[in-house]
Amino acid sequence: MIPFANTLSCAKEIDSKDSLHPFRHQFYFPLLHNKQAIYFTGNSLGLQPKTTQDAILTELEDWATYGVEGHFHARNPWYSYHELLNNTASKIVGALPSEVVMMNQLTVNLHLLMMSFYRPTKERYKIICEAKAFPSDQYAIESQVKMHGFNPVDSIIEIIPRPGEHCISHEEIYKAIEIHKGELALVLFGGVNYYTGQVFDMKTITEKAHLAGAYAGFDLAHAAGNIDLNLHDWQVDFACWCTYKYLNSGPGSVAGAFVHQNHHTKNLPRLAGWWGHDKETRFKMEKGFNPIPTAEGWQMSNAPIFSMAAHKASLAIFEEAGMDKLIAKSKLLKAYTEFVVADINAQLGDKKGTLEIITPLNESPGDYFGSGCQVSIVAHGYGKKLFEDLILNSVIADWREPNVIRIAPVPLYNSFEDIFRFGEVLLKILK
Repeated sequence: MIPFANTLSCAKEIDSKDSLHPFRHQFYFPLLHNKQAIYFTGNSLGLQPKTTQDAILTELEDWATYGVEGHFHARNPWYSYHELLNNTASKIVGALPSEVVMMNQLTVNLHLLMMSFYRPTKERYKIICEAKAFPSDQYAIESQVKMHGFNPVDSIIEIIPRPGEHCISHEEIYKAIEIHKGELALVLFGGVNYYTGQVFDMKTITEKAHLAGAYAGFDLAHAAGNIDLNLHDWQVDFACWCTYKYLNSGPGSVAGAFVHQNHHTKNLPRLAGWWGHDKETRFKMEKGFNPIPTAEGWQMSNAPIFSMAAHKASLAIFEEAGMDKLIAKSKLLKAYTEFVVADINAQLGDKKGTLEIITPLNESPGDYFGSGCQVSIVAHGYGKKLFEDLILNSVIADWREPNVIRIAPVPLYNSFEDIFRFGEVLLKILK
């Protein structure tokens, strides 16, 4: 590995040896203040692949050409379109193709899966989750608890960081599972915390939940396409994710759902729809729901073709690049970001320590397990003005109250030069 230096020449040298660097040219970068932006918000909305427009245009042309017959005669027949996505999507989350289905949006899928996997009783009704989970998760959990007639105050156990810390200790999670094991129905975490970028040990959390007699589920909004996932091997019961962040499939695009094969043929309660019904008899329009014995059995409506076309275009890029290579580059990008931030702190002299990375560092995850490509930075002594100054310098980052700037150097399209340029702008502002 090339020794790190906070110099343009070092950044360019690393880029020159990066086999994934050419993928950067497969994406559109926005212009900001008449300059190509340094784009670090793939954790919020990924960039548009240059193949997306043609993918959607193909479906528009087939709609014009075939009308309703496009369901069977389009170049990618719409009737089975979702099946085109399962193989690559399953590789990204570490699942069997039969365990994955693309449908709806993230929070809709979370509710649908909780209908099956949160089945509280008088004895077992509690949910353990992370404190300050993304609001959609908080609202979904609270509403599900209320819908079953329980009080969120004593039904939802939120695990908070220890005093003086930003991330959640896994020991605190395991301790809570043990304490509440007799009343526990579900353990539901984000795979990656949206605020700090902390990765949770989904394998061990699932094991502990199962030992306690509870199900384990995960919201992978900030994990899918970002970190190494092995949902099948980890025996995760269910998971869901969006595709507009790291998966670059456009705003509000189709979401994903995972149901472990252990549950495919169980008589689990669910909200049924005709697209989850047995394909052989679907068009007989008969009474009585007969679910497909795969994750597809949780579908309700037919495929949203245009958003699936965008997702299909993005998945093709992931298939070509390979998740192993992407994750390896992601770790290197994050390590270089940590190095540049440390160098800026050193250069600030009497203001040393102004920048604090609250995301677990690459080299010493310890109890915090690890992180993806996101880096969350607290700039002590500075408010939102710092974030606004970054925007004025054509850096698109992300602000989270009360004082965190989130950046995500994404391995598909971000470069080491991007990180150097970001550091250069940041140092100029801080000085």
